[in-house]
Amino acid sequence: MSSILTNSSSMVALQTLKGINANLSKTQDEISTGKSVASAKDNAAVWAISKVMEADVKGFKGISDSLALGESTVAVARQAAETITDLLTEVKGKIVAAQEDNVDRAKIQTDIDALVDQINTVVGAAQFNGLNLVDGSNTTVDVLASLDRQSNGTVKTSSITVTAQDLSTGGYAASSIFSASTAGTISAAGDTFVTTLDATTGTDDITIANGGTWAAGDKVSLTLGDKTASYTVTANDLASASSTDDLVAVGLKNAIDSLGITGLTVDYDSATPGELVFTNTGAVDLSVSGQFKNAGSGGLGLLSTVDVSTAAGAATALGNIETLIQTGIDAAAEFGSAESRIDIQNTFVGKLSDALKAGIGSMVDADMEEASARLQALQVQQQLGIQSLSIANQAPQNILALFR
Repeated sequence: MSSILTNSSSMVALQTLKGINANLSKTQDEISTGKSVASAKDNAAVWAISKVMEADVKGFKGISDSLALGESTVAVARQAAETITDLLTEVKGKIVAAQEDNVDRAKIQTDIDALVDQINTVVGAAQFNGLNLVDGSNTTVDVLASLDRQSNGTVKTSSITVTAQDLSTGGYAASSIFSASTAGTISAAGDTFVTTLDATTGTDDITIANGGTWAAGDKVSLTLGDKTASYTVTANDLASASSTDDLVAVGLKNAIDSLGITGLTVDYDSATPGELVFTNTGAVDLSVSGQFKNAGSGGLGLLSTVDVSTAAGAATALGNIETLIQTGIDAAAEFGSAESRIDIQNTFVGKLSDALKAGIGSMVDADMEEASARLQALQVQQQLGIQSLSIANQAPQNILALFR
């Protein structure tokens, strides 16, 4: 049946053309934007996931900047520690030269003072953006290292903690911490000493006492041969009912015992507060030196005690310089390890950001080859649709022939 009121063929052709035009418009949008999912309307779930991932990428860019800043800061500190270690090695050379009697110790002391001044200059200059990790003004520094998204959607950050190293030389206060009661090996009470335990029969009593003026952070070290034991006073020691001198002596004895030095026996004499009895039953003489560093002094505070103007002072300085050099070496190693870790993390964050970007692209980017082929097909379909609609619109005209 033909009707001039209802043209079914035209309606079908019109709906088909509208569908073709809609697909053509979407394809043209993909080509112009480069995205198959450009808005939430295109695919709400994929669009939401991509936006969360894009936010994470932006966050990782900030983390990468933080890691770069942290790495530069630690690199400055490491370079300073290495330079200070080199300067301390030069100081050791001067101290060794001062062991000879036929030298001008006053001139050697002048050279040592100049090297100490140079160390102070390096410590003061070792800052990056105002942050100094070697002057004792900081304890730890956290470098933002990662953005961690949990399965429940919560986000937290993690950091790399860099431990600052105190290489300053100031704040040292001399103290009569060590004294001896046997054989006169320590001629006077002081904060450092050097002596020798003779092989087979060497026995000395060394008393460690601070007259009740201990402070949390005070550190006592004894170097025996090529090994060092130390004990740091804690707040609990000060609060204990026991004598702090005794606690320090026992703590130091335990540290020495753990070194496992052949032939060395250390006994604690409870009758005399802070007294340790050293006995060397080994086959070789054992050099012993003691160092005390109070809590308020810098990591290299003992440098202020270096005085080679006398033979006794030169001998004491020789015992102290080894500890100071080791302090510099330990600081440089700590910074080197932290710098390496930060560099590894920075590289990882860069690769992770690239992976996230690739993942976002795979979800929302348009396949341009497919879009090009689809565009050509839709353009042909559009032309055919227009032609089909034109033919359908001509159908009512044919009815006029019936009335001629």
